[in-house]
Amino acid sequence: MFELILRAPQGLVEEVSDLLIDELDALSVSVEDADANTDSERAMFGEPGMPAPAPGWERSTLQALFETEALAEQAAAALLSAHGAAGLHLQALGKLANQDWVRLTQQQFQPVQITPEFWVVPSWHKAPEQATCVMRLDPGLAFGTGTHPTTRMCLRWLAHHANTNTNTNANTNANANAGSLRRVLDYGCGSGILAIGAALFGAQEVHAVDIDPAAVQATQDNARDNCVVVHAGLPDQAKGTFDLVLANILATPLKLLAPLLSQHVAPGGWLVMAGILDRQAEDITLAYAGFGLVSAHDHEDGWVLMCGQRPCKSRHPGPHA
Repeated sequence: MFELILRAPQGLVEEVSDLLIDELDALSVSVEDADANTDSERAMFGEPGMPAPAPGWERSTLQALFETEALAEQAAAALLSAHGAAGLHLQALGKLANQDWVRLTQQQFQPVQITPEFWVVPSWHKAPEQATCVMRLDPGLAFGTGTHPTTRMCLRWLAHHANTNTNTNANTNANANAGSLRRVLDYGCGSGILAIGAALFGAQEVHAVDIDPAAVQATQDNARDNCVVVHAGLPDQAKGTFDLVLANILATPLKLLAPLLSQHVAPGGWLVMAGILDRQAEDITLAYAGFGLVSAHDHEDGWVLMCGQRPCKSRHPGPHA
């Protein structure tokens, strides 16, 4: 793993970050205040209830990770050639120590409260005493720990809409009837957290798909650890229609996937989407105009949960291929 560190004025941060990910093959990009821990450090947010004083720091440090040194060097050369005159500077380029950075980061994960009774708890932590419904989760190499607002909003939706008596012990799944949430699809499952949540709330048949084989494996492992059945695989394994389709990804792929996701929702079924910024909500509503009314259901930290229900022309009799 090789690390490229750049310093950029605020006006370049978004463009350079996008280039690193979309065109220059960076595995990840992080942005920090270049003046952190100095007298010039500036808070990103103002007083409670007030808007942020500015969209970002005056100077930012960008850290990009690459699989090879050649890719890091090519990215540095391309970016400095295009933006060096505008204030982009190279700070460092070198090899990182051979450590499992993903797992080191995830070990900082603490129990997450979804509702007063429902908590997501990593395998290395004891469940809080007030938790009557517990999901044990080790995200492995996939996204989804319950700490991000988009994941919490999806889980809250499940907790509030599942028409069933919630199992009080996530390690012995109840076989309760989940009513309208009988057949569920988690599209872009990551760690499988949403699929497992649906199963814990009583969905009878849960499918989870992702383009990343590591996510499929993480979902299978986490489902086993929570004693629930989740059929995990690649996207082409999602067949038929579902009473609930969950998609916690990002706004751009959600727009591109509108025809596909829409056709997976059964008459009377729900489509629940996250990974959408507040300012992107209108675009999502327009992209799914052919599906029916899709609107904002929940908001948290600048993110929005959007939901829609397919008109119930006829009741969905059961799964079909």
